[in-house]
Amino acid sequence: MKKALAEFIGTFWLVFGGCGSALLAAGFPDVGIGLTGVSLAFGLTVLTIVYSLGHISGAHLNPAVSVGLWIGGKFDRKELLSYIISQILGGIAAAGVLYIIVTGNGSAIGDFAANGYGDHSPGKYSMLAGIVTEFVISFMFILIILGSIDENSPKGFAGISIGLALTLVHLISIPVTNTSVNPARSISQALFVGGWAISQLWMFIVVPIAGALAAGIVYKIFKSSNS
Repeated sequence: MKKALAEFIGTFWLVFGGCGSALLAAGFPDVGIGLTGVSLAFGLTVLTIVYSLGHISGAHLNPAVSVGLWIGGKFDRKELLSYIISQILGGIAAAGVLYIIVTGNGSAIGDFAANGYGDHSPGKYSMLAGIVTEFVISFMFILIILGSIDENSPKGFAGISIGLALTLVHLISIPVTNTSVNPARSISQALFVGGWAISQLWMFIVVPIAGALAAGIVYKIFKSSNS
């Protein structure tokens, strides 16, 4: 129960901090933080949760991370479903809070920082470009996590490398898909947008998990070659 609650709170913070920065601060007149600020905000959410709640649940905050850690031999399959449910519910709760805030000045929610491709990509990138981008960034992000938490890695620095990796992931891919790499984050925003966001949601569930599976397999190959 403690682990599930930690994942709920952690994922809430990730969606609230990351998507909230995109919705409230990215384009704020004259002093907006822009794409760089949004990327940094996502990284900071992970960095802060790893060091505050990581000792409770491991701070996955992402179904793809949980799947990748399971495949990589770093997570018990028995806990997988409870983690994923908690992450999705935490993301939805954050999106609900953001909905109240965003509409608090009479504004419509617009795209609500939802992920998309084609006409709904920030840079109008194709579905294929979106698939390739999400697979590569998910693969690399989960591989970095697996390597950072390895028993042979320097102790105490995992949160820094993981947070910086998520920042880099967003710096690369916001123009392409608005950056998913996290099905819980994608589900939470799409539920409030509806329509096109729901119809395109499959990509941001399937592709990050596929990248996570590939990362878990590669990590096990690295481990087996060292044994």
